[in-house]
Amino acid sequence: MDTRRTTVVAEPAWQVSLIWVGFPVVGGVGLWLLKLAAKWILSLPFVPFDGPLRLLNVVPEPWGTVGVIAIGAVLGLVVSFIAAHERLSVAVRDDNAVFYRGGKSRTFDRTKISGVFLDGKDLVLLGLHSEELARDKSDLIAENIANAFQSHGYPWLEDGDPHRADYRRWIEGNPELPQGADQIFKARAEALRNLDQEDAAELREELTRMGLAVREDKKKRQFWRHTTPR
Repeated sequence: MDTRRTTVVAEPAWQVSLIWVGFPVVGGVGLWLLKLAAKWILSLPFVPFDGPLRLLNVVPEPWGTVGVIAIGAVLGLVVSFIAAHERLSVAVRDDNAVFYRGGKSRTFDRTKISGVFLDGKDLVLLGLHSEELARDKSDLIAENIANAFQSHGYPWLEDGDPHRADYRRWIEGNPELPQGADQIFKARAEALRNLDQEDAAELREELTRMGLAVREDKKKRQFWRHTTPR
């Protein structure tokens, strides 16, 4: 087994370039259009937060337009940095898989992985007891992910989650849940509402240690199933 061979899956270069160029352009043009419309907006009977709109017309031209476009571009660039920080890439080897995101890496031993699949945009690694070792959202191309894991002999589950039918919606007070799970579910629900993905991921790991697999839908509703023999 050649453990040195590595297949890297990352977002294509054109997509990365589009993010770095597109967000600053959209930010600059968007703020410029807002400046053009500022006088008309201020003429309306009720305009909340009219202070920032008035500031758009304080600086004399052409510096007002140049400044607005520059500020919009900088804001767009900040969004690009955030997107780059949150971007997922995966390095697949015969003996392990490494997930990279936000300057951090997580390594998963091949011998502890029983299946790999995509659940929508979520890349999921299943453990030996049906637990989810990882569930990471990304914009990676599905075919590239599948080819990378299959080329290194990982069990790729073409039909998706084999345990999907086992999930039940979380409702506080369910006697089948372990003691203390409700408190973690409630904290995780708050993290999901606040779009705090890092905290939500950490709380998912706590539930995993309790023998639960957790997923949520587009409405942020949480669903769970048991992973270890009860």
